[in-house]
Amino acid sequence: MFLTLSTTGTPERPATDLGYLLHKHPDKAQAFSTSSGTAHVLYPEADAGRCTAALLLEVDTVALVRKGKGKGRGGAPDAALAQYVNDRPYAASSLLAVALSSVFSSAMKGVCHARPELPGQARPLRVEVPALPARGGPGLVTRLFEPLGWTVTAQAVPLDAEFPDWGDSRYVRLVLESGTLTVAEALRHLYVLLPVLDDAKHYWVAPDEVDKLLRAGEGWLPGHPEQKLITSRYLSRRWSLTRQATERLELVRLAEADDSEVETIDNAVEAETETEEKPTPLAVQRREAIVTALRRSGAARVLDLGCGQGQLVQTLLKDPAFTEIVGVDVSMRALTIASRRLKLDRMGERQASRVTLLQGSLTYTDTRLKGYDAAVLSEVIEHLDLPRLPALEYAVFGAARPRTVLVTTPNVEYNVRWETLPAGQVRHGDHRFEWTRDEFRAWAQAVAERHGYTVAYEPVGPDDPEVGPPTQMALFTLTNPKEAKAA
Repeated sequence: MFLTLSTTGTPERPATDLGYLLHKHPDKAQAFSTSSGTAHVLYPEADAGRCTAALLLEVDTVALVRKGKGKGRGGAPDAALAQYVNDRPYAASSLLAVALSSVFSSAMKGVCHARPELPGQARPLRVEVPALPARGGPGLVTRLFEPLGWTVTAQAVPLDAEFPDWGDSRYVRLVLESGTLTVAEALRHLYVLLPVLDDAKHYWVAPDEVDKLLRAGEGWLPGHPEQKLITSRYLSRRWSLTRQATERLELVRLAEADDSEVETIDNAVEAETETEEKPTPLAVQRREAIVTALRRSGAARVLDLGCGQGQLVQTLLKDPAFTEIVGVDVSMRALTIASRRLKLDRMGERQASRVTLLQGSLTYTDTRLKGYDAAVLSEVIEHLDLPRLPALEYAVFGAARPRTVLVTTPNVEYNVRWETLPAGQVRHGDHRFEWTRDEFRAWAQAVAERHGYTVAYEPVGPDDPEVGPPTQMALFTLTNPKEAKAA
């Protein structure tokens, strides 16, 4: 990764003052250790007329992979390969932003003890970034930097210069020029906007990232026309962190408009006395959605395939419409816990006659599972290795053939909304995969066509306009119900 910062000067205000501002002597080439590799600072040119400081980040890709160990298996088939084949060593990203803040920390704060008059002086500045990922293209680059006083040249990099018909890549060559900004302001703009354009932070986004964003955005972010996009992308779209940052930025804006201190505005709001309702857990929302769908289907005899510790069986028992409920799981330990949860040993005879717990593998046909109205596979398929899915498919849809089948599974696109889930990690250590909405629908449609079902889809949990719901549910209905009745 490479970035240069240049300035011009006069004999009275020599360009080499840049060395004082950056706290790096123009006659030296220096190296600094960072969390992602080694950062080199050097000056290709340095005289009174023109001075250029270059930052070269030599990314240690092997160390990055080692740091990522123990984060679970990714949902994409090429997740393991992507750790080694990527653009991190070459294209400016959040790793370069971290290097900027580490190597030029005093310069970003506007501190220069040797020449205290320099940090507040605006000077001609030119920033060049040869390769910058820009999700949104050159237009977004301009919208982000232009309101801050930069003249922007963002030239799209073609996929292959010899084959122009292939179009442009997502990378741009960026040149920024300004005569009205200080070096500290320029560095803070780059620190925030480089990862925003890449739209992929390469490290865990913790709550203290809000403070970092507000410090670097002081003086320009509250009034930026793209403030919402900047805040959301910088914080990796973690909604509670984004909300927290947005609220604090609004306080800053109000304080500036009222010519008062933020603390004064904040203290004017009385503490809320009412206790906020806790959101309903996703597992509860999932069970409610399943029960609602089963009632709609008119099912009375229901299979809970992969019943685990019996939470759904317990919920179904509360509804007299379900006259027979069978929980099936391969784990005897899980079935033992389910039996305790349901208090089968103390259950009345009439109620006990409605529920049965069976040990069985869902990848083998089982005559005990034939003849039921509905079957539920709730958060089950992602625990199987992909090569074993066809066996489960035949056992349920080909052999058991209930009239209705409900399948729920995580939506991997929604994982960016979980604050406690590091990037690239699946939701549970035993998940073999997690599918996008398109991948799940492609699988469900193929299953329906092979076995004579129709399929519809419903979201479970909050349906985010960008990444969809946290859980996706497919509702399979047999096209020939008489066949199920005969079975």
